[in-house]
Amino acid sequence: MSDLYESQRAMRNMRQAAMQRGVIAILDVGSSKIACLVLRFDGPGRVTGDDGVGSLAGQSAFRVIGAATTRSRGVRFGEIDAMQETERAVRTALQAAQKMAQVRVDHVIACFAGGNPRSYGLAGAIDIHDTVVSEHDVARVMASCDVPDFGEGREVLHAQPVNFALDHRSGLGDPRGQIGNSLACDMHLLTIDMGAVQNLLYCIKRCDMELAGIASSAYVSGVSSLVEDEQRLGAACVDMGGGATGLSIFIKKHMIYSDSVRLGGDHVTQDISKGLQIPMATAERIKTFYGGVVATGMDDREMIEIGGDTGDWEHDRRTVSRAELIGIMRPRVEEILEEVRACLDRAGFEHLPSQQIVLTGGASQIPGLDGLAPKVLGNQVRIGRPLRVQGLPQAATGAAFASAVGLCLFAAHPQDEWWDFEMPIERYPARSLRRAMRWFKDNW
Repeated sequence: MSDLYESQRAMRNMRQAAMQRGVIAILDVGSSKIACLVLRFDGPGRVTGDDGVGSLAGQSAFRVIGAATTRSRGVRFGEIDAMQETERAVRTALQAAQKMAQVRVDHVIACFAGGNPRSYGLAGAIDIHDTVVSEHDVARVMASCDVPDFGEGREVLHAQPVNFALDHRSGLGDPRGQIGNSLACDMHLLTIDMGAVQNLLYCIKRCDMELAGIASSAYVSGVSSLVEDEQRLGAACVDMGGGATGLSIFIKKHMIYSDSVRLGGDHVTQDISKGLQIPMATAERIKTFYGGVVATGMDDREMIEIGGDTGDWEHDRRTVSRAELIGIMRPRVEEILEEVRACLDRAGFEHLPSQQIVLTGGASQIPGLDGLAPKVLGNQVRIGRPLRVQGLPQAATGAAFASAVGLCLFAAHPQDEWWDFEMPIERYPARSLRRAMRWFKDNW
């Protein structure tokens, strides 16, 4: 456990050093694209929100001064599969973004979608010595949370308090400075496979960069795509990427659950490639220009020229109706949505006061998804775009950049920043997640 906190602490120190220099790179390592943004910080290094410990309000002032994307290579299911290919792609994106920004960057904050995330709800309670809650008491109550034995080869990626209770007053955002005798805390802990993190760390080191922070794509997508009311009242963000679909659930501006499905837009492309016997690049082009999931009477008559360069004239001149293309795409999209629905059910999403679901990520752009998704997931579904960020090029404002934009907000205002204390080494058996859900019902 302790070496994990050492590495988190080292990252935090690097992030502070980068903030003082005023520039930092943001890297979204995805299965279909690698996006890099260079941020310049104009304002103070860190501003604490006025609505709770580590909330996302009051970001430091920053703007994007460089941006680049490149086709991802060597990444499958959101995890590095072929190191040298990924390293080349990451290096390309980093160099292009630095060239546009006309500045050299040494520190990078990265996010990725793989690593088989698992969520835990933890709880802890302590007595307060001198009636006024101090920062030390907050650290003590978080350290008193029973840490589950999450198994060998797993690492904590995010650990955030989602609720404090002082005596019998629950639902507090920040108990510091308040008067009471006993303090209790509910925490959300997200663990991932250590190998996935170590590969990413090694890849960034090979690109002569220092890793100053790491986050889960599902989490940062939620930060950028859910509006403030959704984050407060309860909502799920479904980040539909190329190789994986991430899920994060927020309430009271904190992530309280995360999961992922190892399916994404690339699997839809593969189905088209196999179904029509065409190369992946052609399948991707056809999907982007003509794809959809809801067929109408017109689609039987709309013919798509497949094209090709095999030299077989008959094969290269084939056409397919749009209805046939939709017939190939729809089952896979339904499968992804059904897997997401299963994740939501496991999390007890139906107990939340608000059932809003926001779809984002590149694969959420498939036409007709806004009509199909509510049938599988429930009524309140919308397609989300990330918040506007100063200096972001127009090409990088779409849903495919939700995690990159969220990572900018995370860099400007890290939520894990202040939980810097020694965790107890003893382990306790894992509690069920449902107990973390309990406090919504009690405090709503």
